[in-house]
Amino acid sequence: MGASAVQAEPTDHLPVIKQVSPSACLRWLALGWADFRTAGWPSLLHGVIVTVASIVILSVAFLYWPLLPGAVTGFVLVGPILATGLYALSRRLENGETPTIRDSVAIWRRGSRHLLGLSALLVLAGTAWVLISMLLFRLFVDDAIEAPLDFLRYVVSQDDILFMLWMILGGLGVAVVFGFTVVSVPLLIDREIDLRSAMLVSLRAVGDNPVATSVWAILIAIITGLSVATLMLGFLILYPVLGHASWHAYRDLVDASNLTPRSIED
Repeated sequence: MGASAVQAEPTDHLPVIKQVSPSACLRWLALGWADFRTAGWPSLLHGVIVTVASIVILSVAFLYWPLLPGAVTGFVLVGPILATGLYALSRRLENGETPTIRDSVAIWRRGSRHLLGLSALLVLAGTAWVLISMLLFRLFVDDAIEAPLDFLRYVVSQDDILFMLWMILGGLGVAVVFGFTVVSVPLLIDREIDLRSAMLVSLRAVGDNPVATSVWAILIAIITGLSVATLMLGFLILYPVLGHASWHAYRDLVDASNLTPRSIED
């Protein structure tokens, strides 16, 4: 099912938040798969870029293990902004047009300062978390950890307060980023709106649809975990599918018809 007829009242100039059922998450994935197949290689190219970047990051982290815990979480933090080009492709398909790689390039080249500002914030958040993780493990972990396998053994065997605190902080960070970006990034490329308002709309969408957005967050975590478990190769297909699906999540959760459409033409 998509969005229901029950809607939240708009706040000033902000879009209307629609109510969706948890089952809508499966529909978003199905639509994401359909967009991926229709868009073709421009969509697949996003998966290739993310896969290669992930392998490079993982390789660097494996050479210097303290980077590993923060690098994995940091990637999740900046993931929403990396899908910007995929949103542009889905937008083209929604309008009955043929998407090209030019659409993805154009949205980055002509992206509003608000979109660029959000990108900078997410990159800073990811970098800060990598540094914080490195510092915590360097200062407080007494176990002899010389390689990634040692780190994995440490993770499996640990039950101390420090490790739990690190896990909680990481989870909270991801949850906050999810709340602020679940619809704000596609909204910023779709409509003329400022960053603060877009982030507020995103938080309202989560607050008005707690069950559906929680299910969506869990599905994103599972798909990301599956991709990591395949040594990042799963991102080739799963990342673009998830990016397209996130566009449809935005379209189901937000009625932005009261805002001026944003042009992404070259």
